[in-house]
Amino acid sequence: MTRVLLAAYFLEAGVVLMAAPWFPSWDRNFFARHLPLLEGFFANLFVRGAVSGIGAITVLAGLAELAGMFAPRFAGRQTRVANREP
Repeated sequence: MTRVLLAAYFLEAGVVLMAAPWFPSWDRNFFARHLPLLEGFFANLFVRGAVSGIGAITVLAGLAELAGMFAPRFAGRQTRVANREP
């Protein structure tokens, strides 16, 4: 059950990180409003791409967690098939 929740968290957080920098609300955030020096930083397309890249890596981690959860089932099935005598 814990692995399912971890995978769900990774997938959700990754999708949010991939999409958030490209919404208009990204430019109107708390830090950019109170620290004008960071406004140009958050508006930089490279920063937006980096945040989206971190989101993509997080999604891949969630998919890897799901794959790791289902891999033992398939591995056990393959060894049983391979051990059968003709």
